[in-house]
Amino acid sequence: MSKDRIWLSSPHMGGDEMDFVLDAYRSNWVAPLGPNVNELEKDLALYTGVRSAAALSSGTAAIHLALIILGVKPEDEILVSSFTFSGSVNPIMYQRAIPIMVDSEPDTWNISPQYLEEAILDRIRIKGKAPKVLVMVHLYGMPAKVDEIKSICAKYGIRIIEDAAEALGSNYKGSKLGSFGDISVFSFNGNKIITTSGGGALLSNNEEWVEKARFLSTQARDSGVHYQHSEVGYNYRMSNILAGIGRGQLKVLDQWVQKRRTINRFYRDLLEEKNGIEFLLEPTADYFSNFWLTTITVDEVKTGFNREHLRTALLEDNIESRPLWKPMHLQPVFEDYPYYGDRLSENLFEHGLCLPSGSNMEEEQLERIKDRIISIFR
Repeated sequence: MSKDRIWLSSPHMGGDEMDFVLDAYRSNWVAPLGPNVNELEKDLALYTGVRSAAALSSGTAAIHLALIILGVKPEDEILVSSFTFSGSVNPIMYQRAIPIMVDSEPDTWNISPQYLEEAILDRIRIKGKAPKVLVMVHLYGMPAKVDEIKSICAKYGIRIIEDAAEALGSNYKGSKLGSFGDISVFSFNGNKIITTSGGGALLSNNEEWVEKARFLSTQARDSGVHYQHSEVGYNYRMSNILAGIGRGQLKVLDQWVQKRRTINRFYRDLLEEKNGIEFLLEPTADYFSNFWLTTITVDEVKTGFNREHLRTALLEDNIESRPLWKPMHLQPVFEDYPYYGDRLSENLFEHGLCLPSGSNMEEEQLERIKDRIISIFR
């Protein structure tokens, strides 16, 4: 008999989600918008300490609307981490803007302040002006070097979209991620630390911008009894049903963060003394990661096997793992755009692996993973 699949990061319900969904069903609030959407937005703002939030259909939609709200036009240059998921970069292309991809630094694997400033100065030299916006990603839940990055952007007048899609529940110097950008975004995709099945959110202390996001995400319908549109709009709003799931998930968010951190500790206890295995860890006490995914790099010379050997060996036992993100500057669709860095992200992609990290993994599943990994080292 084949063993049950151990997923990389599957949805984990807390128990109260169905109460909110049933309230929507019984009250017939199954159309878009409604009380669950309103309350989810309030809860997100309260949790992060940001003034206002808009519940949307995805994190990608949130980035797209953020770019529009910040006035990004065709041919504008937008700085972005190269080491990220394509959802960070695709919205730049929606606006027909130019992605300027910047490599990582080794402490957090997020955008390098050194190469960020190098990219800005070079774009000023070439174009006569600085890029308009930075999409600042917090990869795998690990906070970026926020103070350094914000200082550089302030120096050159660059707005920040904080891509905290993977980082809900993480914090930097005691402040929640999602509170540092001019506009910030979260993702509630099915594999995130909490989920609404599909969904996302846009947050800002500028309440006019959030209201603009709500307007644009509901097809930009002008006020009035008839349908009139003076701007191009989008069908990007979250449904009241999915927002009900999100309300239930927010109630257990901190518990799920702690579970993921416990799983990270499990892997470190198992592997930290194994020669050739390195973890992405919090650089100092200023950083608090939700450890959405526990990530490692594998040095083949020291271990005797490579990343792919480990991944396929786990898969043989029906255990899902995944290579780290393939950098955007290596993606065929983006490879012709400017890139700044020393190819650290390429090395991470070649040698890195995401390990199963779901907060709903049970003890026997962790023991199965442990036994499999130990057998690989043998």
